[in-house]
Amino acid sequence: MLYDVLAIATALYIAFAIRLGESYHFSLAADLYTYALTTIISVASFIRLGLYRAVLRYMTYQAIYTVVLGIVISAVALIASSFFTDSFMPRSVPVIYVFAALLLVGFPRLIIRNLVQISDVMQGEKVIIYGAGVSGSQLAAALQLSPDYQPVAFIDDNKKLHNSSVRGLNIFSFASLPKLMERYQTDKVLLALGRTPRAKRHEVVKMLETMPVQIQTVPNMAELLSGRANLNDIKDIEIEDLLGRDPSLPDYKLMAANIKGKTVLVTGAGGSIGSELCQQIAQLQPKALLMLEQNEYNLYRINEELREYKLDEEHPLLVKTILGSAADEQLIARVFRKNAVDTVYHAAAYKHVPMLEDNKAEGLRNNVLSTWYTAKAAVEYRVDSFVLISSDKAVRPTNIMGASKRIAELILQAMDAKQQHTRFCMVRFGNVLGSSGSVVPHFKEQIASGGPITVTHPDITRYFMVTSEAVQLVIQAGAMGSGGDVFVLDMGEPVRISDLAKEMILLSGLQLKDEHNPDGDVEIHYTGLRAGEKLYEELLVKEECERTRHPRIMRSCEEAMSWDEVNAFINTVKELDGSESNEDIASLLQASAIHFQTQQPLTPQFRRTIQAICEDSLPAAQAGS
Repeated sequence: MLYDVLAIATALYIAFAIRLGESYHFSLAADLYTYALTTIISVASFIRLGLYRAVLRYMTYQAIYTVVLGIVISAVALIASSFFTDSFMPRSVPVIYVFAALLLVGFPRLIIRNLVQISDVMQGEKVIIYGAGVSGSQLAAALQLSPDYQPVAFIDDNKKLHNSSVRGLNIFSFASLPKLMERYQTDKVLLALGRTPRAKRHEVVKMLETMPVQIQTVPNMAELLSGRANLNDIKDIEIEDLLGRDPSLPDYKLMAANIKGKTVLVTGAGGSIGSELCQQIAQLQPKALLMLEQNEYNLYRINEELREYKLDEEHPLLVKTILGSAADEQLIARVFRKNAVDTVYHAAAYKHVPMLEDNKAEGLRNNVLSTWYTAKAAVEYRVDSFVLISSDKAVRPTNIMGASKRIAELILQAMDAKQQHTRFCMVRFGNVLGSSGSVVPHFKEQIASGGPITVTHPDITRYFMVTSEAVQLVIQAGAMGSGGDVFVLDMGEPVRISDLAKEMILLSGLQLKDEHNPDGDVEIHYTGLRAGEKLYEELLVKEECERTRHPRIMRSCEEAMSWDEVNAFINTVKELDGSESNEDIASLLQASAIHFQTQQPLTPQFRRTIQAICEDSLPAAQAGS
């Protein structure tokens, strides 16, 4: 403030000196009154406009506008005060005064700000920004105020932008990247691609992977607008950002049809799919959300994640947590008896293929009986809609996980044909990114420990989908079900797992170690297919499907088992007590109508046991139907 008082006096003196061509002394009282009034009004306007609240380090163009406005007010005050005090004031003096004051009041502030920022930037890590659009400009502005990073140049595909500059940084083509890395001694590239489609992002990353650079990214616009992230929240690019597709816009009517104003039960609520189901259901204003989960910590975690919905003043969410297994018949009956459930999403299941291969009886009992008990209770208590979360492994299954899912599908189809009230449907899809047991987090751990990455076969492929999109499609498919429908999600193109591993190594800033690059960082070991594992997964039992109103949801046309066959099989599964050998379980599945494929032949002793149980069960089932 003291500096501004002196600067105003100096600017006024300079204005008179330039106008008169000689030094001018404020000797008359009127001249001193004019100076005093001008200074007081000027400083008061600076205070009122907030100039002294601006921190020089973070001074923006808005602060510069404030300086200009304040000086214009000061010039007006000069004219007015000279008029009222009848002091000597040539007409050109106020104009010269404005320019002199801008130079003395505004310019030093800019100089100090730039010196401070340059000092901070010199200490930061040099980075190159890929993308000179709005996101890139905002990122550069944020980094220029940060002591941690020093943006040095832009890279952009748009030829019209080349040889121009943004935020004082020149824009170059991709071909210039090696020279820029050498000139600025940096190997870090920050992606600022904004709303660029995932396919284009993947293309950019693939180009960058050919160079020894570390690729990082900034949050997308949705995360910034929601407040979940800041522009300078820089992170390593995740493989999930590249594998997932651009999400399709959900149909709100389909999303809300089975949820809004209704009591919804989610089994397996603490799992990857179950927890995302709960999150999305909570946003659709259900009457109540019942969460059934046998893992205490997972149930606690999802319950805490829904806290904001429970505390919402306008639409508080009623949440009930139920600790227990969906394979507990008495518990399931009690849940349905005490709560008027309208909609069920059955996500509870054991799903880790190698573990279930070592525990075939328990895996089969859990996955089959949990579906049976839950579906039976849904019919008894007249639930409107029942949606099964199925898997692509259910198609011509070669493992217990897939076989149990296929049996669960057949159970629901048979139940749907037997009654009229509850609409049963199932949604079949592949792997979700980031789920427990997924290859992506497993590969990340192996890369972090220095490798090697273990892949079962060089040619093995899998379908991948982001969890949020999969759940959105599950909810919408459930709303389209008319009864007994098998819905299949469009998973896009399958991904070769070995290619996925290689790309994750490169995204980590490391090099693949192989015969072509023996000095690389991480190598890939091929361990051979595990028990029950297929080279590729399928989504259709028969190559017959029809389109639905949603472009990424198809309806599969498949044969179903009769009620008698299903009931007989359930009775067989109930007889399992864990004493059966894995070969006996495989034989049981081979004898069923689920197209189970295994190299193990049926054992004669267990074939006779199966036939005896089925013969005893069929008459009883026929009598009850």
